[in-house]
Amino acid sequence: MAPNMWQQFRPVFVALLIGIIGATLTWWFAVPAPFLTGPAAFVSVAGVLGVKCHIPPILRNACFIIIGLVLGSTITPEILSAAAAWPLSLAGMCVSVALVMLAGGTMFQHVFGMDRNTALLASSPGHLSYVLSYSVDLGAGTATISVIQSMRVLLLTLAVPAAVALLTDADMTMRAPVGLALSSVSFAILAALAAGFGSVLAKVKVPAAYLIAGMIISSIGHATNTTPGSVAPMVSTAAFVVMGTLIGTRFSGVTLNTLRKAAVGGIALTLIGLGISIGAAAVISHFSGLPLIDVIIAFAPGGLETMVAMGAIVGADPAYVAIHHVGRLFFLSVFVPFALSRSGT
Repeated sequence: MAPNMWQQFRPVFVALLIGIIGATLTWWFAVPAPFLTGPAAFVSVAGVLGVKCHIPPILRNACFIIIGLVLGSTITPEILSAAAAWPLSLAGMCVSVALVMLAGGTMFQHVFGMDRNTALLASSPGHLSYVLSYSVDLGAGTATISVIQSMRVLLLTLAVPAAVALLTDADMTMRAPVGLALSSVSFAILAALAAGFGSVLAKVKVPAAYLIAGMIISSIGHATNTTPGSVAPMVSTAAFVVMGTLIGTRFSGVTLNTLRKAAVGGIALTLIGLGISIGAAAVISHFSGLPLIDVIIAFAPGGLETMVAMGAIVGADPAYVAIHHVGRLFFLSVFVPFALSRSGT
């Protein structure tokens, strides 16, 4: 490899190598959501220490497409049918998500002195890849958002499973999904359609174009049962490792003061999110008659996989929990740009 080419490729190679090491070690030690939090943590530390890490746009877009396909693959005819039975609960979930984002945005803007766009994106209760993609397009404080969102994800994905592990004999280690796998042909078709659709959305300046395209294309294929099955674990895992690595690259040049400030903000946002979610869950449970524990897990702004696993452990309705967390992602896809437009963006 020519020296100049190596100099250009080196930050990418180093970033991916550190990301893979981080994912491997956190997986080995059974840390929840290791393929996202591991690379994010390790590459973040490397960036703060001055190591040059970079993920090129073509790899970032491919990662977003795959994650979009993964998210869209959770939409099935069964889930769509079940969703009709929980209108009040879904509405309550949407309200709680909006309140968390607006309350967090107000806190970040007035207490931490962030600009409106950064404050709102930093307070989004979920949809990390979408939010980061959006922040890049808007020129918001991506590094600050990355730290706060990473803190939120880390706190929620570690605290809840850790509590369950202490109180039960459940295995909280991430495992490959069991069930029908998406065929190679179906995956290739969905990816190609998402890439084409994503390029169109990108040309008309739609934020997070490739992620949205992947979600829409995959949702259509799975909701109509045309392309049933989950994305191959090896592919989805690789995408999450790249996503975690991408998160980590946002920490390059971030000062320790910013890290401390964002860490405090992340803890505060997590507490606000839990308070609002539990309060909303109590109200919905009272008026709908649904079990409170089911609603709390369905409303908790944590990772979809972790919360569904939690629901299964405590005997909650897995379809109910899944549709609410999928619904949260889709609601945020609409509410995030709406909230930003109301702020004058």
